[in-house]
Amino acid sequence: MSKLIVINLEKGNFNDGFSPVTAQLWETNNSRPIKFTGSLPPAPEIAELYKRFQIIYQAIYKRFAIRSGIEIESTGLTNVSEVEFSDVQEQLYKAINYWLNSDLFRPIDQKLREKLALDEEFQVIIEASDRLLRRLPWHLWNFVEHYQLCEVAVSTPKYERVIPLPKQKKNKVRILAILGNSQGIDIQQDRNILEQLPNASTVFLVEPSRQELDKWLWDKQGWDILFFAGHSHSQDDRGHIHINKTSSLTINELKNALSYAISRGLKIAIFNSCDGLGLARQLADLQIPQIIVMREEIPDLVAQEFVKHFLKAFSEGQSFYLAVRYARSRLQGLEEEFPGASWLPVICQNIAEETLTWQELCGQTNTIPIPKLTVQNLKITFLVSILITGLITGVRSLGFMQQWELSAFDSMMRMRPDEGADKRLLVITVTEADIQAQQQRQKSSLSDSTLQELLQKLSLYKPRVIGLDIYRDFPVDSQHPDLAIRLRTNNNFIGICQVSGSKQQAVGISPPPEIPSSRIGFSDVVFDSDLVIRRHLLSMTPEPESNCKSRYSLNFQLARQYLAKQGIQFHITDDGYLQLGKVVFKPIDVPTGGYQQFNAGGHQILLNYRSSPEVAKQVSVAQILNNQFNPDWVKDKIVLIGVDSQSAKDYFLTPYSMATTPNQEIPGVLLHAHMVSQILSAVLDKRPLLWVLPAWGEILWICATSLIAGILAVYSRSLLKLAILICAELLILYSCCFILLIYGGWMPLFPSALGLAIAGISVKKYEDNIHKKQL
Repeated sequence: MSKLIVINLEKGNFNDGFSPVTAQLWETNNSRPIKFTGSLPPAPEIAELYKRFQIIYQAIYKRFAIRSGIEIESTGLTNVSEVEFSDVQEQLYKAINYWLNSDLFRPIDQKLREKLALDEEFQVIIEASDRLLRRLPWHLWNFVEHYQLCEVAVSTPKYERVIPLPKQKKNKVRILAILGNSQGIDIQQDRNILEQLPNASTVFLVEPSRQELDKWLWDKQGWDILFFAGHSHSQDDRGHIHINKTSSLTINELKNALSYAISRGLKIAIFNSCDGLGLARQLADLQIPQIIVMREEIPDLVAQEFVKHFLKAFSEGQSFYLAVRYARSRLQGLEEEFPGASWLPVICQNIAEETLTWQELCGQTNTIPIPKLTVQNLKITFLVSILITGLITGVRSLGFMQQWELSAFDSMMRMRPDEGADKRLLVITVTEADIQAQQQRQKSSLSDSTLQELLQKLSLYKPRVIGLDIYRDFPVDSQHPDLAIRLRTNNNFIGICQVSGSKQQAVGISPPPEIPSSRIGFSDVVFDSDLVIRRHLLSMTPEPESNCKSRYSLNFQLARQYLAKQGIQFHITDDGYLQLGKVVFKPIDVPTGGYQQFNAGGHQILLNYRSSPEVAKQVSVAQILNNQFNPDWVKDKIVLIGVDSQSAKDYFLTPYSMATTPNQEIPGVLLHAHMVSQILSAVLDKRPLLWVLPAWGEILWICATSLIAGILAVYSRSLLKLAILICAELLILYSCCFILLIYGGWMPLFPSALGLAIAGISVKKYEDNIHKKQL
């Protein structure tokens, strides 16, 4: 049950004031209330204003058929009357709030606000015997307006709990619908609304006789809801319902049958008809739990709209009080045509009885109530997300999730949109056919004569820089002195060496003897545990015994020289970072994103592969020598020469290797092309380098996703719904991480997804256990 506030205004009147005024607060699952006391000053103007409101309201509807569409006659309502009605409404609103905001009543108001949270659902019941107090529009109190999850009702000072008779089990809400005198109104609309209710069994009595109505009220199966639509009116504290065109009845004339129906389980009476407070007063003496009536005459359309919105919200799981508030609030949209429509509905409550949900009326007593994100379960959800985040962060730091994170990273890399080939590069591959076509080939894949001819051909088209990704740790043959001179003097030519190699070649591979050290780059790359290349080694300090003394990689040397000819200089920052133009290449360290354990030696960055089937235009050596190429492919470009032959065994795994054929490797020359393209694109195209959140940022990211999952779990009424919500959040999480990856951000997808799932399930289990204990 929700919290309950009962304000007793039994002692006093508007002329003398009310003293004392008591307010009792029943908290959830606590049978002992908290009590506050205060008083209210005299307010005779409220009584006068309500009488004036009532007179003007009745005058507006006086000439027209009740519950029919309002049609203003030429001699009827004037613009002045409309303004006057609006004015008296405003005056009454201000008078009620001025009265309830008085210093005498403020202690009650303040205590209630201290005890209630804005997100808590509760009921406010005004307990009074004074006829005008029960008729006042208490929903105008700014306290009720401030708390969106509360609604106000009225009650008589005398109430008691009904002793129920045994009744049969059921799985539907039983409704006895009385469709009385329909002269001038459209009762068929009420019937249509009732027929569409889920899990309901409705018996319709259309203009019944007294004997027929009495008979159905005595039905032994019992009723949950009594519904009346038709004409009614009140006189003093007596109400009359017109059950057919010739007969009207008071509640007292049905007293025995109604008492029996209430003892059989009748919980709610809805009189969707005019001026029903007299009916409510008589029914209250029979101790029916809840009654809905209209405080004044009600137009037909307004009555239909109220019952439509109320029954829809109530049958869909909303509580009784909040369903009434929702339906009442919806009536405000009709007030341009029907002034005062939202003031009409009134709840009359037997304080000794609890309100039931639609599901409970169906007999589903063990159903879990609609969950609410209260302060308490928000604390639990936050605590669970913190614990799960700590657990995942701890396990992650040990490297147990690294391979899963890298696999998720690879899958998103492969899904990125195609960027197209980098037109600043040309890759010349030495194929197996090129190797076999050569004569007198030495240890290299390119003989001296073929290399000389290739460089002569390329020089005609003026490439900006040439990189040779082929080891030549031996001098040029004496028969080709021109090649030796070219290698020695061509400042646009970059050679390669290896800093460290296999155990058999631990000291690495020497560079070509003819090329000075300033035009040498190392070929070394860094492997992950699965032998996939995901990091880009820009520079390192070779060991003293290494045959390769170059500090910079081949790809960095090529990009550096290409950019230098555009006036973009290379710098080393005060922090020791490499800088080209305005782009600083900050090295990664342990941990970095999904990398929790790896060798961080040298100056490494994350490798942002170019998302294209071909990183650059490719031609073979034979095509160049036979002039089967476009000269524009060479002019002012970076030309990379490397081997693409199985006999050379110069192949590497990348995140794209698993996209088509398992373990499909790419030649080393293409790997260097990706690395060159990353540097050029970052400097010239502002293409983002891969970045990650700092450690504390990733912890907050994981915690946030876990917290969201916990909140969703609170609102999930079944494991199926929770599974659907978690799947939706996982999809959103994956989409966010993918979009951020396009802009360079590598987010902790796998740990976040794991935390999301664990948090959702954990909070759901906790909520279910709490609900079971409550039930």
